[in-house]
Amino acid sequence: MRGVVLISGSGSNLQAIIDQANNIDLDVSCVISSHADAYGLTRAEKANIPTHVIDHTEFDSREDFDQAVSKTIDQYNPDIVILAGFMRIFTEAFAQHYCGKMLNIHPSLLPKFQGLNTHQRAIDAGESEHGVSIHFVTAKLDGGPIIAQSRVAILADDNSSSLAKRVLVEEHKLFPKVIHWFTQGRLKLENDNAVLDGKIL
Repeated sequence: MRGVVLISGSGSNLQAIIDQANNIDLDVSCVISSHADAYGLTRAEKANIPTHVIDHTEFDSREDFDQAVSKTIDQYNPDIVILAGFMRIFTEAFAQHYCGKMLNIHPSLLPKFQGLNTHQRAIDAGESEHGVSIHFVTAKLDGGPIIAQSRVAILADDNSSSLAKRVLVEEHKLFPKVIHWFTQGRLKLENDNAVLDGKIL
């Protein structure tokens, strides 16, 4: 199954996906970054995957940026669009265009801690656990139907960095697994629900 991966930074989740691509029936057709200096571009180039940089600062509006991203994605006619640390919020029209085939990974146990700085916010809130969520993308920020989550305990001496590292380990395991459900045809978005093997998650 053909996939396009969108990134903004180091691309460690992208690397986990590239490393597992053969095992999860995924052909990464291209990687798109919103930042020219994102290390994830280097990871893609090392794997001989075409890359594109679409810098949001060069566009007058979110709509114009989204159209440029969409035009690039559609050149590859992907079956799945994977947001792996892509730090831009899409317009409703963009989310609708890829509805049912766009997955995002978010470093919190949604619906808690949508948006940024999730690790520190979880610590500050006195949470006992934290983790990662993978969800279908809809027009609502970090609000699409949740597919899967993985949890880690918050330790007494945790800071945002130590917690982030443990969550990242879970991210690298969970994201390829969920993508594989999709490429196998087992995972679908139906009536605003994430459905695996015919059962609502």
